Amino acid sequence: MIQQLRIYEIFEKNKAAFHARFRDHAARIMRTKYGFQIMAMWETKCGDRTEFAYLLEWPDEAAKAAAWTAFMADTEWSEIKRVTHAEHGLMVGQIEDRLLVPVDYSPTLSSTR
Repeated sequence: MIQQLRIYEIFEKNKAAFHARFRDHAARIMRTKYGFQIMAMWETKCGDRTEFAYLLEWPDEAAKAAAWTAFMADTEWSEIKRVTHAEHGLMVGQIEDRLLVPVDYSPTLSSTR
């Protein structure tokens, strides 16, 4: 298993709309259509910047790549983004995407051995 950490810059002016879109649409489509395993979600502040972070778990990098490609091409998701962008403006700024590779002494590895 591998983990992926995604961090989105979100904006205070439309933060509620972002959360509604992610909760009601993105997470649903990710899980039900493409097998995303969303392990946890957080909101955080970094200086003046508001961020939304979430942790995904994948069986391997090939599964991650295939699921993301399919999700990004999804017509329902494309239409939801178009509509919400028209109504609320830009909802996500900078996106950080990190593949988390555990070290051999990680407690998460120790508990699965």
